[in-house]
Amino acid sequence: MGKYINPFTDWGFKRLFGQEFSKPLLISFLNDLLVDELHVKDLTFRDKELLPPTKDQRGIICDVYCETDTGDRFIVEMQNRWQPNFLDRSICYACRSILDQVDKGRAEREDAYKFLPVYTICFMNYMPHTDEVSKFRTDIVLADKDTKAQVSNKLRFIYLALPLFEKKAEECETDFEKWIYVLKHMEALSRMPFTAQKEIFKQLEDYADSHRLTKKEWEAYENSLWVVRDNMACMAAAEREAREKGHAEGHAEGHAEGRAEGRAEGMKQGRAEGRAEGRAEEKKAIAKQFLAMGLTVEQVAQGSGLSIEEVKGLQ
Repeated sequence: MGKYINPFTDWGFKRLFGQEFSKPLLISFLNDLLVDELHVKDLTFRDKELLPPTKDQRGIICDVYCETDTGDRFIVEMQNRWQPNFLDRSICYACRSILDQVDKGRAEREDAYKFLPVYTICFMNYMPHTDEVSKFRTDIVLADKDTKAQVSNKLRFIYLALPLFEKKAEECETDFEKWIYVLKHMEALSRMPFTAQKEIFKQLEDYADSHRLTKKEWEAYENSLWVVRDNMACMAAAEREAREKGHAEGHAEGHAEGRAEGRAEGMKQGRAEGRAEGRAEEKKAIAKQFLAMGLTVEQVAQGSGLSIEEVKGLQ
């Protein structure tokens, strides 16, 4: 176990951002996320019945909302593992929060459908698919298609794809970038950076110190950590199976095209070699990502398809 807990476990995230004693951490993070836009004054934690009710929605935490000085409402969600149609699901959760505010008994009154804005903030701690997001931070608002002007502030989505954040500690300029760097690398850190620059990181260091956990807390955290790692291994296996199937179909299609077009054997061999090289590089990229997440060499080898020796060579 590292010096600091992994914040991308359900237990770790709730400890740092979902407890009364750690409210200042979440307030600080949100204010740095939305600097010069909104300012959070206080937070209220949602009731347990508002958590995702089914097993297929696990990995998402949406039990926290905050209030700003203008009464805006923010829903904090965290995604630990890939789920099909995750962006669609996050929209559903936001719509549910809107419906919770609607007074169905006053449907005929003019104020029946007045509700506070809902901000959904999603931590995506996995490599996103190209049809989801293609950069680290993606902000989505309700805007006019032609003019791009925002027409309503009632819905806002912010997706943070952590694997796409590649800055080093010395390259982080804003307080928000410092937050992301710490959260992404926390489990592998030997000391907490930025404590001399921002007071809140000293508090984060205290709450994230794994050596300060009680025996009961340690057991709960360890169980949560294994769930994340098992999910990562399963995700990698599913991704590998899909890739191999796609490569096999592409190889067969390439042969068919070659026969139809009368291509030379040398061209077919070149394509095959190119595919093989591409698959090897893809496996290495996946293995490096899993190593950065703290998985063991054996788990990385199982998930990426590389040998243990090849994984060790990447460390």
